[in-house]
Amino acid sequence: MKKLSARTWFRWLTAGLCLWALAPAPAAAAASKLRIVATTEDLAALAREVGGDRVQVDAIARGYQDPHFVDPKPSFILKLSRADLLIFVGLQLEIGWLPPLITQSRNRRVQVGAPGYMDVSQYNQILDIPTGIITRAMGDVHPLGNPHYWLDPENGRRSARAIQARLAQLRPEDAAYFQQRFEDFSRRLAEAEKRWDQQMAPYRGTQVVSYHRSWPNFVKRFGLVVVGYVEPKPGIPPTPRHTLKLINQMRRDNIKLILVEPYFDLKTPESIARATGAEVLVLLPSVGGEREVTDYFKLFDYNIGLLTAALDRTK
Repeated sequence: MKKLSARTWFRWLTAGLCLWALAPAPAAAAASKLRIVATTEDLAALAREVGGDRVQVDAIARGYQDPHFVDPKPSFILKLSRADLLIFVGLQLEIGWLPPLITQSRNRRVQVGAPGYMDVSQYNQILDIPTGIITRAMGDVHPLGNPHYWLDPENGRRSARAIQARLAQLRPEDAAYFQQRFEDFSRRLAEAEKRWDQQMAPYRGTQVVSYHRSWPNFVKRFGLVVVGYVEPKPGIPPTPRHTLKLINQMRRDNIKLILVEPYFDLKTPESIARATGAEVLVLLPSVGGEREVTDYFKLFDYNIGLLTAALDRTK
């Protein structure tokens, strides 16, 4: 085989570099999709429902993590630096970790007040809004209200509608597509709500205990009543005195179910259960809390399936 000269190699290399430069780069190919960063898997799931194949969605907090406490990583800054839209829960849920990430991203599209900066709490029904003076003695109270609002399907619909409107603002040429996607999501959600309501109907009014104040929207929507908490105050670990008081209350009122989020230690809830004959049930506050819970519908299917089975066992 004839050996190529150095000049020929240089010509081939130059031609190859020109072709590479003219070819669509991965970033350019992806530019046709709106790049969304969501702080939680729940908001990411809703954005995918509405955005379909016109968006690329990344979530920061995993579904099995406590979203109040997320360790910032350089990869989060990189994602935010490329984002067209940041959607977050708000109500100070991410106050301990999100603002520095936004600042360090140096992305003007997602800074406070920019079109790509979206506080989804503004579009939802918020519960547990405290009144009066708030002090640290009250524990980790959210002064703007409880941030776990997505656990009411109607708030999921409100969130999806708001995301649809923002996507249409950012990409007007795809507005009809996003509208159609939202309408399809809302229709499927209405059908699912009928099923969930039917499953939960026999248990309306049942009293339960919860570890943390994650469930006000969920229990209001489905008719349960949380009458006590394993935490003496939000974010404060259980104390022996409070635990004994809770045990006495559960015995007196025949309360047989303790709801616990997956990121809390089960030691105290299990000791309370042994003392009262109750059952500890780990429910998921977020999409992705278990591998099979991959979207917003599966979150409610999973939780309601576990919950109704446990309520039957503890009658």
